[in-house]
Amino acid sequence: MQGPSPRSLILDLLSTLRPGHTMPVGLLVEAGGLFGIADGTLRVALARLLSSGRVERDERGAYRLSAAAAPLQQTIGRWRARETTPEPWDGGWWAVLEGPRPRGATARQHDQALRLHGLAQLEPRLWVRPANLAGDCAALRTSLASIGLAPGSRVFAAEDFDAQTEDQARALWDVDALREGYAQGLAALAESEARLPTLERDAAMCESFRVGGRVLQQLVLDPKLPAAILEPAPRVALTQAMRRYDRAGREVWAALLARYDVPHRQTPADAGYDTRVDRVVAA
Repeated sequence: MQGPSPRSLILDLLSTLRPGHTMPVGLLVEAGGLFGIADGTLRVALARLLSSGRVERDERGAYRLSAAAAPLQQTIGRWRARETTPEPWDGGWWAVLEGPRPRGATARQHDQALRLHGLAQLEPRLWVRPANLAGDCAALRTSLASIGLAPGSRVFAAEDFDAQTEDQARALWDVDALREGYAQGLAALAESEARLPTLERDAAMCESFRVGGRVLQQLVLDPKLPAAILEPAPRVALTQAMRRYDRAGREVWAALLARYDVPHRQTPADAGYDTRVDRVVAA
């Protein structure tokens, strides 16, 4: 299983911090060594994240996520919400009509905003999803904008599709692939959770990071479809299993974080910046 990139690892570790705290470079370097990341390589990645504004440095030279990263992290962290079933669906839709196509980093942020909210492309420039997330269309508009939806894009409620368009919209998601992914994720978590106590500490840290990160990819990017399109029970089961695995991951990583006197509240995989997610959600 592929390990994290230096960038992903740094963002993951910084995501464990409690508000107001920072993480020393020594801890980041030691964690990087677990995955074969050289000291110099990790420091270069850290400098680039600092230059891009994704991380901040305090007066002691220790690091934390920047305020600019907060909206994205909050959106990613929604998988942990106690309520794991989608909101009731009345058959309505939310839609995004794209404005002029952005370029470069702005385009990547725009695309990740759409994917993180489970939108799928119905027609060129038109993206839709069932109107079954918590909050209303205005809340969706605000959340999309906070992550990087391109200026000029319009977010609105849609309804009364004709029968053909309704069928088209409901078929945008590969529900068979989603079901298979849930089953595979559940199996991977169960196998790893049973194996973690038998591993040496460093091996257990690496495994919890990799396995947890892979399942986080599924949960972070899951479209949370209504029951009329996909039964929610398998996703709910995977979310509950990930919560259990998350607790096991915290135990595995706690000793390293405590040795550097770094308060922590969640496992490093929790933010969803794992290398497989990084291309989608870490702009």
